Amino acid sequence: MRLLITGANGQVGYSLQKQLQSHADITALSTGSDILNITNEEAVISTVDTFRPDIIINAAAHTAVDKAESEPELAHAINELGPKYLAMAAKKVGAILLHISTDYVFDGDKAAPYQEIDTPNPKGVYGQSKLAGEQAVIEHCDNYIILRTAWVFCEHGNNFVKTMLKLGQSRDELGIIGDQYGGPTYAGDIAAALINIAKQVHTNQSCPSGIYHFSGSPHVSWYQFAVAIFDAAGKHGALKALPKVKEIPATAYPLPAPRPANSRLNCEKILTTFAINPSDWQLALEQIKEYC
Repeated sequence: MRLLITGANGQVGYSLQKQLQSHADITALSTGSDILNITNEEAVISTVDTFRPDIIINAAAHTAVDKAESEPELAHAINELGPKYLAMAAKKVGAILLHISTDYVFDGDKAAPYQEIDTPNPKGVYGQSKLAGEQAVIEHCDNYIILRTAWVFCEHGNNFVKTMLKLGQSRDELGIIGDQYGGPTYAGDIAAALINIAKQVHTNQSCPSGIYHFSGSPHVSWYQFAVAIFDAAGKHGALKALPKVKEIPATAYPLPAPRPANSRLNCEKILTTFAINPSDWQLALEQIKEYC
């Protein structure tokens, strides 16, 4: 199988490259924005035409949620036009596109976990640009999987776990939001899910195109997640001293971009279709020393 990866320098891209080292049956071309700028239509078409992948995994995205509010054109170029060009290129060569999306396509006002059939209603530029990217993939590609995920973290890049550990080294007390809920998702589990899906659709020569949710379990608040992070840090000796964690409301920590109060995703569809279980974020924290 020939696999083209975009966004290779991000958390999921990094995890994909790491895991693909043990898959001798996959020939992969991993590209960061320095190699393939997905907002350049000609570059995308040329790269896909030359490499002729069976599967394209789009892990490239503008993920700076607050920054997107002040640079909407760039956010839409990366999160909407990039997926559009990849979808067009995939269709041209008969490839399947696996595209990563986000919980931010929802407003977060629903009481229960979001299902794939729920109507999106993004509140900020980031979510709006990611929803536009989903729609572009659906419009321009026949064979695709859109994988919505949430609260991504791993040993590489910038994320909540690494931020907590860094702050824990210098502060005695931290105030963490306790009224926003979601499923922390280990990027290594996202990578494993994407490789699993890629192999299944390639082997079966059939793609059950559609949107799928994949995130972590159990669902927690940011405060509960922080407590779990510091519990793991104490258990595995990642920090010399642990800060006191105080629960605060989201209104006490205003940000440029609105966050969904409910980012919980229902992941039954991906389990039923591909036999893929939710991410075990608690297990991922067992290796917390690697995040320091």
